[in-house]
Amino acid sequence: MPLIAVCAAWAVFWGSWSALLPAIKVGLGISAGGLGLALSAVPVGAVPAMAVAGRLMRGRERAALAVVMVLFALSVAAIGLARTGWQLALVLLLVGAASGALEIALNLATGRAERETGRRLFQQVHAAFPVAVIAAAPLTGLARSYGLGVGTVLVIIALIVAATALTLLALPLGRGHEPDPGPDRRRLWGAAIVLGALAGCALVIENSVEQWSVLLLEQHRGATPLVASVAPSVYMAALTAGRLIVQALPRTPLRALYLVAGVGGGAGIALAGLGGGVPLSLAGFAMTGLALGPLVPALLSRAAADDSSGTMVWGVSTISYTGFVVSPLLVAGLSGWLGLPAALAALGLLGLPLVARFAMERP
Repeated sequence: MPLIAVCAAWAVFWGSWSALLPAIKVGLGISAGGLGLALSAVPVGAVPAMAVAGRLMRGRERAALAVVMVLFALSVAAIGLARTGWQLALVLLLVGAASGALEIALNLATGRAERETGRRLFQQVHAAFPVAVIAAAPLTGLARSYGLGVGTVLVIIALIVAATALTLLALPLGRGHEPDPGPDRRRLWGAAIVLGALAGCALVIENSVEQWSVLLLEQHRGATPLVASVAPSVYMAALTAGRLIVQALPRTPLRALYLVAGVGGGAGIALAGLGGGVPLSLAGFAMTGLALGPLVPALLSRAAADDSSGTMVWGVSTISYTGFVVSPLLVAGLSGWLGLPAALAALGLLGLPLVARFAMERP
């Protein structure tokens, strides 16, 4: 399906990106602080692009997604042209903007496809992302071991992304704007804020696993670099499994997913942080991914079903992204106060709003 291919191609870059960072740092001759500053340009570019993209893309989802895919491909290829830290930051600003707009376009197109076909699509489309990330990182490392430079790898990824945009020609979506919410716009945005905040709780935990799990295992569990590097893949594999399980169980209510994500995700990240050894921490990461994985796609699917104008999908996507922005600062601050293991465990408290939402919704 074209939407699955688009999500996978988008993830190929982000899966490869972590494997390319060491070579980029050395090639540009910048410090770890300089690299961190350049990387902060990604969310700086993404947030305003997401805020604007929904207004422009509603009603023209397929064309918008194709255009944004090409722009994303160009921005990825341009990373290889950077020769200094500030040039890298400038290019990553564009990458972030294109990636943020791509996320909005993909979610709007998936939501419209769900409404027009009556099929449940968000779980399987979003399942493609972690699968592609898991595959792309080691393949990028393999490519580098065979002597391919960063610029060459980035061009290959850009070509994959651009070529995938052509598959959208086979995507059967209607044309024109769907009904405008009119006076209900304020109500829709209120609902989007609630759903977006709940999704954001899950994404704070997800980002913390991606960024801090390897460090936890190496520095606090005594794991070797090879074993520690498995942690994000364990989480992503469990995340994918959770989404595919819910896709196979179409009658699973959103209310049940609130409880599973709140209890299972909160307990999982607490176990990962406080578990006494590598096996327990890995089990905690797996439990977290399995429990949290289906939640965000399910929330987007609910938003698409409740609002044919696309406003809620746009709002939920944009608001939930703040979870990725907040997560690094939150974990860093908590780590300075509590230490990294306890900081990760403390994120389990973010499961409480999900449990509260379960209690508030009628069966």
